[in-house]
Amino acid sequence: MDAVPNPAPPLTAPAAHPPRLLPWLSPEGKPCFLVADDAGSHLSRLADEMEAVQLEMGAEILDHARTVLGDTMSPYSEVRYAGVRLAECLSDALRVAESRGMRLPYEPDRDEGTTDEHASEVGTSPG
Repeated sequence: MDAVPNPAPPLTAPAAHPPRLLPWLSPEGKPCFLVADDAGSHLSRLADEMEAVQLEMGAEILDHARTVLGDTMSPYSEVRYAGVRLAECLSDALRVAESRGMRLPYEPDRDEGTTDEHASEVGTSPG
């Protein structure tokens, strides 16, 4: 009787939580994800703190940019710097929003598949 070897176990166990998009990029500029069973792990808390800092900095830069843009005598270099910083902060805020959105529980719409009714509700007509 020949023994049939058991198939190899998966390299990673399925996580209880979906992968979390982290608020920083790899050195190669690629997104980083955290796969963990514990949403309160050290790395998760670090990511939470980093997201809070990014959002706070974004609010501060927005306030500064409003001041610069409100002054018609602001030098070009200050306006450009404010624009560059705003773009960075918007990128950070969008990453935070995407990360948090990925962690929301999924609840399918009860009305999925009723696109014609939805279209008439928002004031557009099909066809």
